[in-house]
Amino acid sequence: MLPALTGASNIYGCGMLELGMSFSLEQLVCDNDIIKMNKYAVKGVGVDDSTMAYQSIKDVGIGNDFLGYMETLMNFTLPSAPAVFDRNMYETWEASGMNESIDLAHEKVVDILANHEPTPLDSDVRKEMDRIISEADAKYRSSIA
Repeated sequence: MLPALTGASNIYGCGMLELGMSFSLEQLVCDNDIIKMNKYAVKGVGVDDSTMAYQSIKDVGIGNDFLGYMETLMNFTLPSAPAVFDRNMYETWEASGMNESIDLAHEKVVDILANHEPTPLDSDVRKEMDRIISEADAKYRSSIA
């Protein structure tokens, strides 16, 4: 989080385990959730009538519990909607099968591998990549000749 707050735009190590000695697709899915949360936090906190919930606080009253109020619950998921981190209370998590994050990450990996259709690169992007590769290849070949 701290590098993101200072403006770092490059995230290294996603999916890596053991200082990069091994890689896990499940860890990559978990890291993706964390990255999305960081990117949301870097944008800052929106402050408007809806997110401030002024009317809800006023209706509930000073010293009372507005955390269970519907408007509060609706805004609770705004900071992130993680795919694998379950934020339910223990009883709800237990009743829903006690799925652990790693198991949910594995299910997501299996789904992605079975169903994901990547968007093809634009032809101009492919041409530019081919040009860069050809240029680098020619430079390399001339250096060993």
